[in-house]
Amino acid sequence: MQACGPLLAQIEPAKEPDSPGLLQKLAARVRAAKNKVLAIGELAQGFAAAYYEDHIQPVTDSYVEWASGVKSSVWEKIQTTIDHYTPFNTTQVD
Repeated sequence: MQACGPLLAQIEPAKEPDSPGLLQKLAARVRAAKNKVLAIGELAQGFAAAYYEDHIQPVTDSYVEWASGVKSSVWEKIQTTIDHYTPFNTTQVD
């Protein structure tokens, strides 16, 4: 313990690492970076929407219409088959 006394006396006391001005500058830089990222995200979202409308939607619309037509056709066939299938049709002849 006695040997550590002179060494501790030579060590400078720890300085306060963060001053209020530094923290405010850091917070301002973080806000600026956040705003830039959000702006880039909005730009990318707009680009993605335009790309979808120009390139993807015209292709997929035809497939959606085709699938809808197939579904309607199959459903009509099922309904017609059910309407014509009457196994319990009992006609009483007097």
